[in-house]
Amino acid sequence: MSEPGDVLLTMSGIVKTFPGVRALDGVDLEVRAGEVHCLLGQNGAGKSTLIKVLAGAHQPDEGVITWRGEPATLGSPVAALKMGVATMYQELDLVEGLSVAENIFLGHEPATFGFTNRRSANNQTRKLMARLGHPEIPPSREVGLLSAAGQQLVSMARALVHDARLIVMDEPTAALAADEVDNLFRVVEDLTDDGVAVVYISHRLEEIRRIGDRVTVLKDGRTVGTNMPADTPTSELVNLMSGRQVETVFPHRDVSTVDEDNELLRVENLSRGGEFEHVSFTVRAGEIVGIAGLVGAGRSEVLETVYGARKSDTGSVWVNGKRLKPGSVMAAVAAGIGLAPEERKSQGLLLDQSVANNVTLASLPEYSRLGFTDQRRELKDSRATLERLDLRPADPRREVRTLSGGNQQKAVVARWLVRGTKVLLLDEPTRGVDVGARAELYRLIHELAATGVAVLLVSSEVPEVLGLSDRVLVMREGRVLTEAPAGELTEAAILDMVMEGSEVMA
Repeated sequence: MSEPGDVLLTMSGIVKTFPGVRALDGVDLEVRAGEVHCLLGQNGAGKSTLIKVLAGAHQPDEGVITWRGEPATLGSPVAALKMGVATMYQELDLVEGLSVAENIFLGHEPATFGFTNRRSANNQTRKLMARLGHPEIPPSREVGLLSAAGQQLVSMARALVHDARLIVMDEPTAALAADEVDNLFRVVEDLTDDGVAVVYISHRLEEIRRIGDRVTVLKDGRTVGTNMPADTPTSELVNLMSGRQVETVFPHRDVSTVDEDNELLRVENLSRGGEFEHVSFTVRAGEIVGIAGLVGAGRSEVLETVYGARKSDTGSVWVNGKRLKPGSVMAAVAAGIGLAPEERKSQGLLLDQSVANNVTLASLPEYSRLGFTDQRRELKDSRATLERLDLRPADPRREVRTLSGGNQQKAVVARWLVRGTKVLLLDEPTRGVDVGARAELYRLIHELAATGVAVLLVSSEVPEVLGLSDRVLVMREGRVLTEAPAGELTEAAILDMVMEGSEVMA
């Protein structure tokens, strides 16, 4: 058993490469028994990949991992659990239809003579929930009926039943109310008093100062600061996270294309319970407006509500001076709105269909006659649009799943160009796209704006929002903190806002 303060885990020079991207480029991390070690970094800095390596879900290409001073190999999640490492992901991997006890012991149920011993499982569950300060949660309660905080406790109990000595918590307070956060922190303090180490991932600096002991900062897959005290000044942490070298050259933006008098999209006081509130903004013809913020800030939810995929509780969306019917994708598309979703493979494309079928999907009535598709016209129009977007190969008969990530994104955009969309919503337009294809997409977005299309985009990469946009909205926890011309904002200023919640008035 490690004593508090003993080095429990070291990760040295960890490298992990995926096709087209080096997600980790020599990361170092040291965790001591009984401490809360906080992991900081922008979206895309490598935090998620690092914890998946630690959880045994990814195998590093290079680097050394030691556990209690001995070399360790985390070949699988099961191996990580046996060693004493348990991971609580932001999206909890619980089975809602099963009971608390069944979730805690899933896959390793206590058995007697080959039969599950429910009494033993229930008794151990009661002891675990009492240890976590919630003896009132019965073992038989269905997990899906528990609050978000209750489900967090079940996930933590599952870690403890494996006698975890290190628990990774990924944004554990994202869905918790203030009193639930207080209870979670009390549980964390009790665990660390028992010598359990916690790797705590959060974008909220006030939480890190409250619960953390030491901090490691990642940027672009590298460790840029480690073993720093949790009370390190905000300015120093923000500079570490944002002080990247600019590797992507954004195309020159000709703002003369913006039609100041032609307001294509107006959003007024839009709210949706638990996701965002009182969001208002406009986008003019030829203008690019970006939304910056952390995951969970409500950015994607705003786009989906404007598109009609979600129904707002209050507020309104206007296109070309006409108010849209809330919660109606059909009304939004008919009014001239198109959406390229974040999950393009599952939400934006029919992967087994041809490029042509995907491109004309939103305009099928125009290509149908007496119930039959005019395939010749469909191929002709698709090919012309693909050539305009420089999609390679510009073969509309090709199955869309065979295209690269960048060309798949172009196929989604092509769908809305064929339809004549005037308001284009882009959610994480360059996610999963290599550097070369990104430059092409940046050029394409500017060219679309130059033709009078109003563009509203969301990106987790702050430099991308600043480099592409004319104006920027900064969101935190469902509300807009500020709206300002992109040239008046910096990456560090935006990070300061989204992490501390401070408002900057334009």
